[in-house]
Amino acid sequence: MTDQPADATPDPRLDLPIVGIVGAGIMGSGIAQLALEAGHEVVMHDVDGPALGRARDRIADGLTRRATKVLDDPAGIDPWVAARIERLRSTEILEQLGDEADAVIEAVLESLELKRTIFRTLDSVADPDTILATNTSALSVGAIADATSHPDRVVGLHFFNPAPVMTLVEVVAGRRTSEAVVMRASELVRNWGRTPVHSADAPGFIVNRINRPFTIRALRLLEANAASIEAIDAAIRDAGFLLGPFELMDLTGIDVTFAASTGIWDSLRRPDRLRPSALQQARIEAGDLGRKTGAGFHRYEAGRRVEQPVDAAEEPRGLAADAIRDRILLPIVDEAYRALAEGVAAEADIDVALRLGAAHPIGPFERARELGGASAVAARLRELAADDPSLFPSDALVAAG
Repeated sequence: MTDQPADATPDPRLDLPIVGIVGAGIMGSGIAQLALEAGHEVVMHDVDGPALGRARDRIADGLTRRATKVLDDPAGIDPWVAARIERLRSTEILEQLGDEADAVIEAVLESLELKRTIFRTLDSVADPDTILATNTSALSVGAIADATSHPDRVVGLHFFNPAPVMTLVEVVAGRRTSEAVVMRASELVRNWGRTPVHSADAPGFIVNRINRPFTIRALRLLEANAASIEAIDAAIRDAGFLLGPFELMDLTGIDVTFAASTGIWDSLRRPDRLRPSALQQARIEAGDLGRKTGAGFHRYEAGRRVEQPVDAAEEPRGLAADAIRDRILLPIVDEAYRALAEGVAAEADIDVALRLGAAHPIGPFERARELGGASAVAARLRELAADDPSLFPSDALVAAG
């Protein structure tokens, strides 16, 4: 949706599909808000009745904040919100949602068996033309679709958190998803003001796979005592990023980042270049998960950083900022070329995905061109591999040069 003033009352003649949302948590609420903003009727399901009430309040609050941005007249805020929130209905009966909705987006816990159970039920009651979408960020769309009799209408729609703010949506085709469903799902989220990018059903899809070195390589530098946490974060911020790797892990949650890293590492057959760090595991065991616990790689009070903890037993070697950036950002370029060669996504979609989904100032292929091309990146990685063999360039990157 654009930041243009909208009518206070949606046109009842609009032929908009009814959108079903499964899961009344943060992501489900955010996706529901987007659909309501666009004028859809939304039916939300959760087995927890009180959670549905909390979701309604959360959505109303989000719509109010949105209205303050899109409306010039403060007097129009309450009618704008009311016209949308009245189009939100709730049900604790999954079959009811499946029977009514024209498109369903599931946003529950990352449990394959739970999702398969949900999709099996939805598939049994939904009209054959109904799109069944999962918001999974890590699980196989094809494995979820295998629980249904119509796997051709199951697609991944991976929204990024917070959904009302983040504009990227990864549209993931399972091995039996029809091209028509991919196109319909892409058009749906495009009408909500989101930017769809197309990904194969591969571990981590685009962003979580290709951006993995952002934290992994930073942790390797810390493990080697090559630079301090503060120096690493500062070097990356100076390259145009909003947050450094350790700041990002603290914000996301070290436990969440470690789980994602481990899942992708396992799915890709445990390549050394993406090996998760024992430093993350140690913080998880200590209960230091980042901002949410008051300590992670930095320390926090009331959500604000207050102190830099000491991590190394000796003074870090003090690697220069440009050397830090090369060791973190060039492996991301290499991972992008690997993913391209594997058919995960197109070059343009990868660049867009990293800019919008991971807040990169430029995409990895744009970065390669800025540095003189794939051959120049490969040459620099060969130099760096003298100290760390896991940095050796991939065959895909070398071939692209």
